[in-house]
Amino acid sequence: MKPIIDELDKQHMNKELPDLVPGDTVRVFVRIVEGNKERTQAFEGTILKKRGSGVGKTITVRKVFQGVGVERVFPVFSPRIEKITVVRKGDVKRAKLYYLRERIGKATRIKEKITKTEK
Repeated sequence: MKPIIDELDKQHMNKELPDLVPGDTVRVFVRIVEGNKERTQAFEGTILKKRGSGVGKTITVRKVFQGVGVERVFPVFSPRIEKITVVRKGDVKRAKLYYLRERIGKATRIKEKITKTEK
């Protein structure tokens, strides 16, 4: 039973994904169908949490639009998701960033993780 499920998971997990960590600012490109037309829309925000594994893996992304906080849950391996790009790497010390919901303005800033580059 388990090998069959693993085989199905491998078929659907064929996307190349960057390393997604809570605190990162990401741009998620989602395909949207309006009538008979299809277009791509970008949703840029901070990853609050990751959950699940395999095909059921999801990320919750939060942005503030016109003073209102908007959160969306994206299934990472959904065919509706075209690609995910990391805009900034965040440096946080916890796995779930729910405390950002109560904060506004400059209090929501997250330090940027600076990585050493090789010469």
